[in-house]
Amino acid sequence: MAVRFRPYNPAGTEFSSDKQLKQAIKSILGYKPGNIYLYHLAFLHKSATQETNNGIRINNERLEFLGDAILDAVAADYLFKTFPTRDEGFLTEMRSKIVSRAMLNKISQKMGIDQLIQLDNSSSGTFRSCNGDAFEALIGALYLDKGYDFTRKTILDRIINRYFDMDELVNHEVNFKSKIIEWSQREKKQTRFNVVNEIGSGYKKQYIVELLIDDEAIARGQDYSIKGAEQNAAEKSWQKINGETVDL
Repeated sequence: MAVRFRPYNPAGTEFSSDKQLKQAIKSILGYKPGNIYLYHLAFLHKSATQETNNGIRINNERLEFLGDAILDAVAADYLFKTFPTRDEGFLTEMRSKIVSRAMLNKISQKMGIDQLIQLDNSSSGTFRSCNGDAFEALIGALYLDKGYDFTRKTILDRIINRYFDMDELVNHEVNFKSKIIEWSQREKKQTRFNVVNEIGSGYKKQYIVELLIDDEAIARGQDYSIKGAEQNAAEKSWQKINGETVDL
């Protein structure tokens, strides 16, 4: 059963009427929204945070958090069933490719989600991850509005099956470590990868690698191989360098 609530309806959104926004959502995802206020909220970037009369600050970050978890679950389920003979490392890598910020930014633009985002105009050029953030927030809004089963079907039918070529994705590898090294050489900075911890044992053993730039810890990565953990740390660092907020 779908969870429903009526959050604050932000003033000054690009879509002044609920009808216009409903039409936009239907065009993008193929259904009519129920609780339209969720979708207004999904496109309210943190730079344009609104404040209610009782002092609560509202933007799309909570919906982004929820949508990220839902998208991870749907992608994992899809990959598990699509590749029944592949191991955990392969499935983890494929999921990372699907839900990477760069990929979500690109899909958001292809779907037209980027046209709906409400930003503070004075800082709109500084938030390079805002398209992917809004994409995840939209998934969160969809889940609250329609429930998990409907959301899962929509993600599979309208997103994964339309915008992802699995064969191409299997063979696609972005070498973020190389990108970081090239960038550091260009900027005359020193980079160093350190193994800071090991978790588990045997075939379940994972490595945690920290990337330092000029002796400052930038990000950590975790994987079943040191190489994979370095790539993970490098990808997070690359996102930070390009203005995205990620966990250490």
